[in-house]
Amino acid sequence: MNKSLIPVGTDRTVSRREANPFSFLQQEIDRLFEGVTRGFPNFPAFTGAGANLPRMDVAETDKAIEIEAELPGLETKDVQINLADNVLTIRGEKRSEREEKEKDYHLVERSYGSFSRSVELPQGVKPEDVSAEIAKGVLKVTVKKPAPAQSKQIEIKSAA
Repeated sequence: MNKSLIPVGTDRTVSRREANPFSFLQQEIDRLFEGVTRGFPNFPAFTGAGANLPRMDVAETDKAIEIEAELPGLETKDVQINLADNVLTIRGEKRSEREEKEKDYHLVERSYGSFSRSVELPQGVKPEDVSAEIAKGVLKVTVKKPAPAQSKQIEIKSAA
């Protein structure tokens, strides 16, 4: 019986170990931790790197870049938006304000904590060209695109 010489991963797909050895290493590390965290879906130390990161959509029109982030339960006072070195950063914190001594929780799926997401923008974006609003748990940030750089031909004069 002939066995295939192509390595096969746990999901029965062909491994790309030859193309990128670091990719294979990352897959193996992810697989290892996936098994460890399976029994602890809501324990903060085991929720994974992206547990508190809001989901985002980034779209582009002719005149603007639109960023929408899901921030359920957050208000304007809970969110900060900064622009520095052409990087727009959205930071916030969802706080747990419970004092329920009478309840004995059996399942907690809601996550609390701080988050930060960044998006690199084109060169030349000015802070005054950024606007934001939050409604129904969705933050919408609109960034006006900078005008394209103007090219001007320079006349060369003779020194003589």
